[in-house]
Amino acid sequence: MHVGLYIARRYFFSRKRRTVVNVISWISLVGIAVSTAALVVVLSVYNGIGEVTQGLFNSFDAPLVVQPAKGKTLHASQSDLDALRGVEGVAAVAQVVQENAWMTYRHNEAIVALRGVDGVYHRVTGLDTLLYEGTYRLADTVLTAADEEGVADTTVLHYLLMGAEVYYNLGVRDVSNVPVAVHIPKRGAALGLTMQEAFNTGYALPGGNFYIQQDIDNRYVVTDIAFVRSLMDYAPDECTQLCLGLAPDAKPERVKERVRALLGDGYRVMDRFEQQPIYYKVFRSERLGIYLILALIVLISTLNLVASLSLLMMDKRHDAATLRAMGMEGRAVRRIFRIEGLMISGLGVLAGLLLGFIVCFVQQRFGIIKMGSNFVVSAFPVAMRGVDFLNTTVMVTALSGLAVLFAVRKTKI
Repeated sequence: MHVGLYIARRYFFSRKRRTVVNVISWISLVGIAVSTAALVVVLSVYNGIGEVTQGLFNSFDAPLVVQPAKGKTLHASQSDLDALRGVEGVAAVAQVVQENAWMTYRHNEAIVALRGVDGVYHRVTGLDTLLYEGTYRLADTVLTAADEEGVADTTVLHYLLMGAEVYYNLGVRDVSNVPVAVHIPKRGAALGLTMQEAFNTGYALPGGNFYIQQDIDNRYVVTDIAFVRSLMDYAPDECTQLCLGLAPDAKPERVKERVRALLGDGYRVMDRFEQQPIYYKVFRSERLGIYLILALIVLISTLNLVASLSLLMMDKRHDAATLRAMGMEGRAVRRIFRIEGLMISGLGVLAGLLLGFIVCFVQQRFGIIKMGSNFVVSAFPVAMRGVDFLNTTVMVTALSGLAVLFAVRKTKI
């Protein structure tokens, strides 16, 4: 065994004589282990929360969205839709018309993003699985009283699926038979003096509400695309975007390139990151901020390592003098204490990684720490990733190594 390693191991593990220095060394090890474990656990929990949130966004946003590069609307003929469905990896194509609208219900009102969708939309997203109240339906055809010749008339009833905050702000406490008035400014018309001159108005029934994410819940209302087209005076094939559903084994980036090659430069093809750029940028910035804060905590914990090594070197000055008298060079003596410091930090990192893994595994498997009944998930979600363990190992090892070098260089023996 290497002499320096042997002496360093004896200093650390010797049980014959316990001193304050030994205690501080173990405190340093525990501090590094706890900070390492905290870094692993917090990053894993943040990953889990991110996956849950992104999953909710994914239930509302399509994997790919096609919009015109210029202007607001596009015309989607049947041949265009068939061409998109023929692209490898595309499973479904849904038409969407979206516009800001003013909604009034009894004495309440709200400004919303009204999204008109067709019957394919729930196959492209997963909105039908996220309703908290009501059922997923956009329109119904009902029979009305028959005329004098005995022919029954039909009426189409449209329904509104509202974000939870819109639902409660309007004062809808249950699925109601009282219609909601939807007002959209008339296209190309000057501002009128009356409601009839300024707005197209339609009526639809509350059909239910959904909980997804606050930015969606307080803004979006989903309804039948024909209803929104009538309010917008759009043609039957006119829409603001096309939502593409992908096959289970399809890769979004490859499908995106194929669709872009098919449509040309006149259209924008956006994936989920491009549809919600602010959210994903904020999420990444928050994650980086958390990582830097925890790195600062790790840095503070390494100060214990500096203190313990400095005290150990002062405590072992007589041993160092003896080793020098026996012919060992000063560089070799300092190497003993560097090995001692690296041994403490290495064992602390390994113990921290193991502890963090155990905590995350237990939470992932049994969900011990709960979030409460008002959340989408009952327990804190956890998602362990190998890159987090690797980054944590590199960062803690680097900081500990710098602390060891600093302590050994500044302390004279």
